[in-house]
Amino acid sequence: MPSKVSCLYLLTVVCWASALWYLSISRPTSTYVGHMAVPKRRIVKPPKNITFTNIRTRPLNPHAFEFIINEPKKCESAAPFLVILISTTHKEFDARQAIRETWGDENTFSDIRILTVFLLGWNTDAVLNQMVEQESQIFHDIVVENFIDSYHNLTLKTMMGLRWVATFCPKAQYVMKTDSDIFVNMDNLIYKLLKPSTKPRRRYFTGYVINGGPIRDMRSKWYMPRDVYPESKYPPFCSGTGYVFSADVAELIYKTSLHTRLLHLEDVYVGLCLRKLGIHPYQNSGFNHWKMAYSLCRYRRVITVHQISPEEMHRIWNDMSSKKHLRC
Repeated sequence: MPSKVSCLYLLTVVCWASALWYLSISRPTSTYVGHMAVPKRRIVKPPKNITFTNIRTRPLNPHAFEFIINEPKKCESAAPFLVILISTTHKEFDARQAIRETWGDENTFSDIRILTVFLLGWNTDAVLNQMVEQESQIFHDIVVENFIDSYHNLTLKTMMGLRWVATFCPKAQYVMKTDSDIFVNMDNLIYKLLKPSTKPRRRYFTGYVINGGPIRDMRSKWYMPRDVYPESKYPPFCSGTGYVFSADVAELIYKTSLHTRLLHLEDVYVGLCLRKLGIHPYQNSGFNHWKMAYSLCRYRRVITVHQISPEEMHRIWNDMSSKKHLRC
């Protein structure tokens, strides 16, 4: 007959094994979507009376990030006619400053209120984060959330901008999303496209519309794995270099994104959200998403031009501003 000590030892082993087994099946896990920086979150047990409706409305990817740098009072004094959201990176100070001094100057139009907001994530370099913090304290036009700032997180950056508009500037009339290497012809954007004297549009979205499909070549910058997006075609979407929409669409896209699987191709992802919302983007040839050699008359006909350096931005802006009296 086994001794009492042997029985006690056996009982202890069984208890530890049972405890380890219980922990292994109940321990919370983290969710990782592609290359997206999604934070760990606790698994919450559903209530006993859960329904299929609850399952469908539960966020697929909650935007669980916090503002590290924010300008929550930027719209308090008056609702702007246009909010310009500019996707940028920490090292692009020269580009941001060039935009502030040219087409992004908030004081360009005396009769129309425009806000310029630069969008960034969190950098792994503490020095760069500190420099952006100091820049923010000077210009008060930077918004940062605590996701890692990277190419694969551009979608998170745009969703942050839409969240900011919906939360802190919901009475704006229009929003433009663009990049820091884009030149914007503000006269054409304001007076020819948006027309402040007309009734504000609703559920409006426009830019350079692309009808294409996923690139399966792994060497491509725009590679899309089949398991992430199995369809052969994308819904119509506007090039991320520049698109404009009515401010009500900002909240609609942001809320839709909470229930739409994240894709790292930001402009394609916005197109997916628009399809869910039943909003079809309007084609506008004024949004040029390629590099275009400078010509005063040519630039007078467009709204955006891609791949413009800070030096070129100053030169083009100064030339167009000083020669408004010339005819083409």
